Formats: sequence, C-alpha cells, structure tokens
Amino acid sequence: MTGLSGKKILVTGGAGFIGCELVRQACAAGAEIVVVDNLVNGKRENLAGAAGAMRFEETDIRDQSRMTALMCGIDVVFHLACLGVRHSIHSPRENHNVNATATLDLLALARSRNVKRFVYVSSSEVYGTARCVPMTEEHPTFPMTAYGAGKLAGECYARAYWETYGYPTVVVRAFNAFGPRSHHEGDSGEVIPKFVLRALAGEPLKIFGDGTQTRDFTFVADTARGILLAGMSEAALGQTINLGSGRELAINDLAQKVSALVAGGKARIEWTNPRPGDVLRLYCDPACGQRLLGYRSSVTIDEGLRHLVTWYRSLDASPQDLLRQELEQNWIQREAPANA
Repeated sequence: MTGLSGKKILVTGGAGFIGCELVRQACAAGAEIVVVDNLVNGKRENLAGAAGAMRFEETDIRDQSRMTALMCGIDVVFHLACLGVRHSIHSPRENHNVNATATLDLLALARSRNVKRFVYVSSSEVYGTARCVPMTEEHPTFPMTAYGAGKLAGECYARAYWETYGYPTVVVRAFNAFGPRSHHEGDSGEVIPKFVLRALAGEPLKIFGDGTQTRDFTFVADTARGILLAGMSEAALGQTINLGSGRELAINDLAQKVSALVAGGKARIEWTNPRPGDVLRLYCDPACGQRLLGYRSSVTIDEGLRHLVTWYRSLDASPQDLLRQELEQNWIQREAPANA
C-alpha cells in the first residue's frame, strides 16, 4: 500500500482481531508501528509473523500518562481498541468508559502531541436495525445497545475535533468483519467463528432468534485495508465512511453455508431465544468508500469461510478444545464488576 512507508503509526487494539491484520498490512508496507493493547481481548500471538518495525506496548488506553508518552512522534493514530457488543449488555458503564470517554481523551492527547491524523474505527452497530437499504452514511443512527451508543459518541467526538479545531480526523464504520483470529471466546465471541468451530467439532450450530436477521460480512483483510486507506487519503479528512462488502446474508443462510462447507450439509442447526439488543438487519452501501478511498472488498463470503476453516484446521488446538472457551449466552456477566 502506497503512502505508509516510513510513517510512524500507533494502533490501539493492535493485538486484537482486526488490529493485528492492520498491523500486518502496515508492516508489509514499511510503516513503523507502536501497538498498544491491554490484552483483555487481544493476544500477543496474534502479532506473530508481523515482520517489520513494530513495538508492542501492553498498556490500557485509559492510562493517560503512558499514552501521552507513546503519542510522541506519531504521524497517524488508528484507534481500534474497544470493548464489544455483548460486554456492553452486562457492563454498560465500563463499555462506555473505554469506547467513548477514552476516545475523547485520546483525541485530546493526539492533538496536543501534534499527531497528524486520527482514524477512529467505529461500527455498523451505530445504525441499529436498517430502516432502508443499502445503508449509506446518511442512514439514521439508532443504536440498540450501549456499545452502539458508545461507538456513536466516539464518532461524534472525532467529528467535533474536525469541526471545532480543524484537527484531521476520519471515522470509518466497519461492518461485520470475519476471518482468521476472529473471536469465538468469551463475551467477544461472534457468529461465524462459533459456527465454524461447532461444525468442525460435530456440535449443533446455535442461532439466536429465527435466523432471518442479516449482516454484511466482510473479510478481515478487506476491512483492515480500508482502515489503512482512510489513514492515507486526503479526501477522507473529516468524513465518515462505511467499510463493508455491499452484500447481506441471513444467519440461516450462513448456517447452511458453514454446514455445507464443513459437514457436507449435515450439521445440526438449532434455534433459541433472541439475544438482547440484537440488530435485525445490516446491509452496507460501500459507494462512499469506493469514491473517496478507491476501496472495494475483494474476498467473498464463500472464499473467506474457506480461509477461516483452513486456518482453524492448521492450529494445534482442536475445535473441541477451543470451544471450551465459548460462552453460549455471552452477554451474561459471570463475575459482577464494580460500578458496572
């Protein structure tokens, strides 16, 4: 990718699922990278094989003193660190503090340290359920969870810094990323890795609700590439940009695809009660990203699923072992947090 060679970038959440793919691509393009992650959801092993000038800092983004020091000499901040959708259901205050309040604090730090650009990675969850499709950036925002609300607040802070101070910010709204290193475990677990592992282990694929809800699934390499493009494009400054495939898929159809790919169409599929705050329809209009960034997703859902299955089969751990980390109802708090 042009424009990254020699750039000094800081990636929050850089040991996470999307973050580590972004780090890999930035390393390959010749950037100098500081990866910040507190390893609550990220993993050190996610960064294995990221060849290049990279330094890892195990730090919480709420540590003002440490983050101030790490901002020194940085050209671009890519801010991906967050706590997820299901976490927000059992711990809304902590979720807001990390996803919204810490974003405001990081914007202030980045501006004070003369960081040249701040890319805020938001989520399609800010839209809530689609009212019209495909969903452009002008679609109303009616988040259905504290996570979606906190990510929307972070967006508003980033746009406010552009409007008030002329500080160079970009907001990208990532639709549902999937691929190697995606989360199946804990309250970060998502549907595609759960389905694939369950099919590999001979367990039933469990659908919350009736399965007619849809998502715009985007392969992680495409998502990370779009985020990096937003960090390099002058046309992106001050803009809010969707990153998605421009295709929607019902969860019932996803289950059938995984069953056909992994189990010859014989995987059991079970339906259970809907999840709280579940968005019913997401379908991205990617035209703005195409126009401003030259961004197009290149990996289809079928190709991406094959990549993910191959990756799981390459691991030392068995699907059965990995599934021991799964929480089926992962929006329920297992340990009561303070001030949640």
